[in-house]
Amino acid sequence: MSKEWIAVDWGTTHLRVWRMAGREIMAKAASDKGMNTLAADGFEPALLELVEPWLTETPTRVLCCGMVGSRQGWIEAPYRPVPCAPLAETLVRAPTRDPRLDVRIVPGLSQSSPPDVMRGEETQIAGFLALKDGWDGVICLPGTHTKWVHLSAGEVVSFQTFMTGELFALLAGQSVLRHSVDTSGWDAAAFAEAASEAMSRPEALAARLFRLRAAHLLEGPQPARACAELSGLLIGAELAAARPYWLGQNIAVIGADAVARAYVEALSLQGNSATFAKSDAMTQAGLVKASRDTE
Repeated sequence: MSKEWIAVDWGTTHLRVWRMAGREIMAKAASDKGMNTLAADGFEPALLELVEPWLTETPTRVLCCGMVGSRQGWIEAPYRPVPCAPLAETLVRAPTRDPRLDVRIVPGLSQSSPPDVMRGEETQIAGFLALKDGWDGVICLPGTHTKWVHLSAGEVVSFQTFMTGELFALLAGQSVLRHSVDTSGWDAAAFAEAASEAMSRPEALAARLFRLRAAHLLEGPQPARACAELSGLLIGAELAAARPYWLGQNIAVIGADAVARAYVEALSLQGNSATFAKSDAMTQAGLVKASRDTE
């Protein structure tokens, strides 16, 4: 087996790869060939398009996380029930035709009551814990489907998923609010006000959302303010529902810069200080840990 290896983050809409030597990144590449764009026989060719220049005659280990291991992915990597460590001791091997590839997939996690699943976030959690040895508390992973994860003694104890990111995309792009919201703008004060309002009165969310449209019609367009208000209302309502997770806990937020910092800001409005970590870096650290633990 080659001493070099390849780390892969394969999501629903994207494919990102890193050429690794131990924990050092030697090169990287990306494409838009996420799981949703591929048939079952399309995963190996999509991977080879990016990594073939890095391969030698000796088989190269390829460690993948994300939706590539879903039922619609390359091969299903069955969920592991919590409570458990974020990473499995044994990864799932994907079938390949090219003898230069040795592809392994990180399984996701599941929860039976209430029912919930995650795929990809477990690797980010493992990366965070690898860099923060002994850390206990709650991790928030914002995204299309935001996760709140309770960690203790290095294990995922429980978690809860909120469709906040998907709701934002649907409301901003397909509802009546599409005429009022410009997702390229931002108003920090409007975000803070809306988040605090939704935290205190989450039951009024549906009525408060329509006020964004009414304000546009009566007061004129304020697209940046409307975007920030929409985000604040949805995140505030999520924080109100997730309060049992984060209240009185150590909190970390792992995500892309803009959306993760919005969560950090919303938590700070409630007097909670959260540690911020970038999702890409945590994914890489998690795959490095998987590489070392499953050699």
